[in-house]
Amino acid sequence: MKMNYFVVGTNNMEKATKFYDSLFKEMGLNKITPAQRMTYWLGEDFAFAVAIPFDDHPATNGNGAMVGFSVGSAEAVRTFHEKAIQLGGTCEGEPNQRGPRFSAYVRDLDKNKICFSE
Repeated sequence: MKMNYFVVGTNNMEKATKFYDSLFKEMGLNKITPAQRMTYWLGEDFAFAVAIPFDDHPATNGNGAMVGFSVGSAEAVRTFHEKAIQLGGTCEGEPNQRGPRFSAYVRDLDKNKICFSE
């Protein structure tokens, strides 16, 4: 079984799209906006989206929920972590060896938790 896609909620599509456009800039992903309430970034075996909730309630970050991106190397973990912070994200864990993987944690502009790992 493979993960099909991952969606995080946003209350400001413009800011969220700018954050993830900049974060994913070097990854060669295709950006698709099928509706005003949702934007996808797609690649081979990769699908990530931000969405304004369909129930019209405010988006909130999930307590205990997290999306993880495998970025290939410890150096890439450091680069993505630093870039996310520069884009306005907040640090949730500096780049470091954690168990079998080198990883780092941030929260995006809507406080969704993201992990970058090698």
